[in-house]
Amino acid sequence: MTFDAVILKLAEVMPEGNIIKNCDMSKATSFRAGGRALAMICPEDVTRLRKSLQILSRSGIPYAVMGNGTNILITDGGYQGVIVKIGEAFSEINIIGQELTCGAGTLISAAAKAAMEAGLSGFEFASGIPGSMGGAVFMNAGAYGNEMKNIVKCVNIMSRDGEREYVLFNEELAFSYRRSILYSSEDIVTGITIKLEKGRKDAIKEKMLEINALRNEKQPVSTPSAGSFFKRPPGHFAGKLIEEAGLKGLSVGGAAVSDLHAGFIVNNNNATATDIIDLMNIVQLTVHDKFGINLEPEVRIIGD
Repeated sequence: MTFDAVILKLAEVMPEGNIIKNCDMSKATSFRAGGRALAMICPEDVTRLRKSLQILSRSGIPYAVMGNGTNILITDGGYQGVIVKIGEAFSEINIIGQELTCGAGTLISAAAKAAMEAGLSGFEFASGIPGSMGGAVFMNAGAYGNEMKNIVKCVNIMSRDGEREYVLFNEELAFSYRRSILYSSEDIVTGITIKLEKGRKDAIKEKMLEINALRNEKQPVSTPSAGSFFKRPPGHFAGKLIEEAGLKGLSVGGAAVSDLHAGFIVNNNNATATDIIDLMNIVQLTVHDKFGINLEPEVRIIGD
């Protein structure tokens, strides 16, 4: 099926305004860098998502799924396929008892605030993490000694081809450090239920404020980035290794290893995706040469 034919099929499923052809992905990702995708689509509900995936899976055209764009980098060569964005349409939040259920497009910060307002504790650790709840489950997001695997009850999933919807419970998600079973299955989160504990609203709010203050002090939150760029190698901290290798502040083009936290690569001055990738390669090679340790990117790099 040709690209134009695919777009016509997708236009039967969703409004034309939800299909962005030749999409500049630098405007859709937190790195504010990278090339264009042939198109980005934003399904408005589960039904439209299912139909879109069915069209794409039969088309022969590559497609990839993203959430809020905070852990992804599209290469400067662009992506010769369609990006499916799970966004604001999937952001409803419901709370029953000690369980919070939300759509995969819900911002982590919004879910944390809703939990706080309901006097539910256990999600404070994530309140400052950028990104969406679907992405948080996909990569088992974590901070300050806690992670999603400790609070997820179950997840609503749609198969990558849109042919099947099912539920996975915590133990079936095969959570590990910054991974879940979804990395290999490539199936898509549509909804999440997390189980929390009763707490005092004022104490929860105070803890969230403390965590966010610490994050603002220690991390370059005001500069475009994708958060921590590298996974933590066993027994080490990526940022510490990078700093000890003398790389803090190193720049390639407009990309730099953050002066504030060496675990972050930041877009300091109109960086290209190539700048970021070249800097990543230098960091990996230098750390390996000095310490014999391989740093694995936490950021997903997609494109040609």
